[in-house]
Amino acid sequence: MKKQLIVFLLACFTVIQYSSGQKVKGNPKALKEVKAYKVIFDYTDIKVGKFKTEEDFLKDKMKKREEKEKGLGEKFKKSWFDDRETRFKPKYIESFNKRFEDGELAVNENDEEYIMKIHSTWVYPGYNVGIVRHNAELTATVSVYKASEPDNEILSLTYKKIQGKGAFGNDYNSGYRISECYAKLAKSVAKYFKKKVIK
Repeated sequence: MKKQLIVFLLACFTVIQYSSGQKVKGNPKALKEVKAYKVIFDYTDIKVGKFKTEEDFLKDKMKKREEKEKGLGEKFKKSWFDDRETRFKPKYIESFNKRFEDGELAVNENDEEYIMKIHSTWVYPGYNVGIVRHNAELTATVSVYKASEPDNEILSLTYKKIQGKGAFGNDYNSGYRISECYAKLAKSVAKYFKKKVIK
């Protein structure tokens, strides 16, 4: 009986490492009847590229821009944080929801019973200087739990170094490149939900 219980628990709560860098933890089937999630974004302790902290990254980039023209540093800092609301969040929501055109599942900003939290832990903005470019990259953990039980995580999906770029290399803005990472993240999460949660 004890062995059967252990086998059952292992089947329900698995930790799987995929070659794509995806790491899964939890019980997806517990979410089978859920039709909507409130999506929230968490940037706590996010690291940027090679820098130890986000603050170090901003200091470096702002200093370089201020040396070119006064005021450019603050402008960059403002856009860096504004992009979270104006680019990343809407891009994720749009990309996720369009995978479910029949409305069988959706994420939004309403007060839903279940939460889908996107915790971004590392980002590389990439660059595009015309003849040379590099995709943006994002590492994030997507956690799902009941709004009334935030400490009881039902499912956790971690994706490492998801790459984002604009079509035909037309992505000279770092915020745009990073937003494409969130679009691809949403696509990956939606694919997992279709395969492991809904079916």
